[in-house]
Amino acid sequence: MDIPPIVQLKHQPIRALGKFESSKIPIFGLVYRAAVIMVDRSSPEKRAQSLRNLKAALHKKTSIFIFPEGTFSMTCERPLKSFYNGAFKLAIEMQVPIQPILMIDAVDRMHYDSVFSLTPGLNRVVYLESVDVSSYTMDDIEILKEKVYQLMDQGLRRYRDYPKS
Repeated sequence: MDIPPIVQLKHQPIRALGKFESSKIPIFGLVYRAAVIMVDRSSPEKRAQSLRNLKAALHKKTSIFIFPEGTFSMTCERPLKSFYNGAFKLAIEMQVPIQPILMIDAVDRMHYDSVFSLTPGLNRVVYLESVDVSSYTMDDIEILKEKVYQLMDQGLRRYRDYPKS
């Protein structure tokens, strides 16, 4: 349920980073292939090609939605899973700011344990403060990742009923 709220952003071109495996789903896969930049993690060569595709999109001023957790958090205690480094490395290398976005109600619209749990209702999207990466180097990936994580964690805790950290 991450994609429907973001496709309404018409002020600039956007693409989401998506898993290659999802492109194999009948019918959905056709639309998916046209809408996302796919990452295929099956080999180093395919991962490198995915990175080249991301960089090409950024050079064209296309905003890329990257979900740095890789998948849903399955616990109520922690609203976010740990982040992977890739999005942060790419932001520093390409010198593009990070715009953290919270999809507050996505888990209520379609729970991660079943595609058949789709429900109508509120699907809020919250834009947090943008994070400038110009002062970060590749040695600062963990610092940048933690900063964005804390922004998003605190934001989710403001809008959802999670235990205080």
